[in-house]
Amino acid sequence: MKYRRLGNSGLKVSELSLGGWLTLGGSVNEKVSIDLIKAAFYNGVNLFDMADVYSEGQSEVMLGKAAQDLPREQIVVATKVYGTMHPGPFGSGLSKKHIIQACEASLKRLQMDYIDLYQFHVYDESVPLEESLEALEILTSQGKILYSGCSNFSTANMQEALNISASKGYPRFISNQPKYNLLIDTFLDEDFEETLFPFCDKHGIGNIVFSPLAHGVLTGKYKSIQSKPKGSRVAGEFKSVHLTQKNLATVKRLKSIADEAGLTLIQIAFAWILRRKEVSSAIIGASSVKQLESNLTASGIRLEEDLLTAIDEARIKL
Repeated sequence: MKYRRLGNSGLKVSELSLGGWLTLGGSVNEKVSIDLIKAAFYNGVNLFDMADVYSEGQSEVMLGKAAQDLPREQIVVATKVYGTMHPGPFGSGLSKKHIIQACEASLKRLQMDYIDLYQFHVYDESVPLEESLEALEILTSQGKILYSGCSNFSTANMQEALNISASKGYPRFISNQPKYNLLIDTFLDEDFEETLFPFCDKHGIGNIVFSPLAHGVLTGKYKSIQSKPKGSRVAGEFKSVHLTQKNLATVKRLKSIADEAGLTLIQIAFAWILRRKEVSSAIIGASSVKQLESNLTASGIRLEEDLLTAIDEARIKL
């Protein structure tokens, strides 16, 4: 496993990380969830990304249980705040009241004294960002969080946060969590290559990428938009925006390129993301140890220029 600095901070994270969305404590039972977390750690993963709303708090519970048998000083625990956790006006959002209460609740589920990386799950237009950042300052001063970051923020959102942090002396974001994979070019109406990544590089913000396999479409297991392989996310109620005829045609071309290079489609997908220095880690979602270990083989793979050119050509054809 290779490690990268998270932005310009001193925090080093595995370039592949394990996430809890939909799986840990949700579609995956407790035993398998704990096995996945431990297998990830013993294969070099040190970053575990959760959110309080994942499986109604159960992803944090699973990480907390698994971490009892792991060295706390060697893992980076990341979680998020914003989503609805209980009824009423303070059950969600980024008000100071909700953030502080949500952090306390996450710590209890995690059975931990502190969170390494606490992230705003989305931008909250209903609350002054200065108030939200003040809550992070309070939690940092209390030793309950070490670093802070954001998820689903645009460059404008991040610039606003950086300006406030600089003027108020609050801890600044060291990370952003965008959706990025071979099948998308933009996120929140922004171009990654021209806008978001250069901004993050300039300001020392590392990117922790989610949906690197486009909800499993980039594994090549979907042969048509009607197919629902057993155990896949779309076999249930989940509907993927990536499962389109256009994307399946792209995946078919990418599979041929991967075969010729002696790599798997999954390895190509992760290596393409990790080619960017602005990416600190890509999040893996797994439902079995076998699947997890297969994905982890992508760490350390670097794509040559001719292969990158072929991949780009495959992405723009239709």
